[in-house]
Amino acid sequence: MSLFEAKNVTKQFGDFKALDDVSISVPEKCIYGLLGPNGAGKTTLIRIINQITGPDSGTLFLNGKKLMPEDVLTIGYLPEERGLYRKMKVGEEALYFAQLKGLSKAEAMKRLRYWFKKLEMVDWWNKKVEELSKGMQQKVQFITTILHEPKLIIFDEPFTGFDPVNANTIKNEILFLRERGATIIFSTHNMASVEELCDNITLINKGKTILEGRVDEIRNKWAGSEYELVFQGDIKLQENGHFKILSQTVENGKSAIRLSAATDVSTNEILNDVMKSGKVISFNPALPSMNEIFIRVVESRN
Repeated sequence: MSLFEAKNVTKQFGDFKALDDVSISVPEKCIYGLLGPNGAGKTTLIRIINQITGPDSGTLFLNGKKLMPEDVLTIGYLPEERGLYRKMKVGEEALYFAQLKGLSKAEAMKRLRYWFKKLEMVDWWNKKVEELSKGMQQKVQFITTILHEPKLIIFDEPFTGFDPVNANTIKNEILFLRERGATIIFSTHNMASVEELCDNITLINKGKTILEGRVDEIRNKWAGSEYELVFQGDIKLQENGHFKILSQTVENGKSAIRLSAATDVSTNEILNDVMKSGKVISFNPALPSMNEIFIRVVESRN
């Protein structure tokens, strides 16, 4: 079941086609990675979803119905750029944005107390936004994004400005929101975050969709002919016509080796070869990282 769908969306600015017949389908209660290099069209699609601009053609659906102007109240959007009024006090501003999203003052205050306490921000309430670091400002903006409990939340580079501790805090909160039923579109250049958080992804390049699917299925599909194996003891595996050694390290009495098999060699042949050198503890396909896949796909299309 898809919570959000964009079908055949096209958007052109002058002679530049930012989106060229792009379609995505975002399942309910998932974290959906919207990926691509700079200028790929991600931000244009996000702006269309938030009805900041409209598509030249194509249709968008939310909960199976055509996206309407009033639906913006059921969407949460955290942009990469800060969107806070710097001279306002943090608490006043958070309350102002909550009421813009349709919350009563009493309900907004109740939810703000919960989130300010949870994210250890209580002491910031009466500070001006300009007094806060970039990371602290992003925390405030994170709360204003999710406070009205939207069913669809869009995070554009949500970890910008955070130190590792606070980045991990926000990562856990994003997972918490999914567990509570939110559907999340997550746009980032950080492929490690994609592997940690995303269930599905779409990769856009030059305005076109060039890769989509479940993260685990994509990594398995791109696994190729590389393997990771671990030997008991200090083993010096030697190459032969069946495989090449990509890396070989020894740690804690075990030898970890990554190798690339020849295209016409079976897994059983490789395993038979390496077992002659010592006791094999594990032997598994070496799954490429999302970063490796991202680079391979984009470069193949350039």
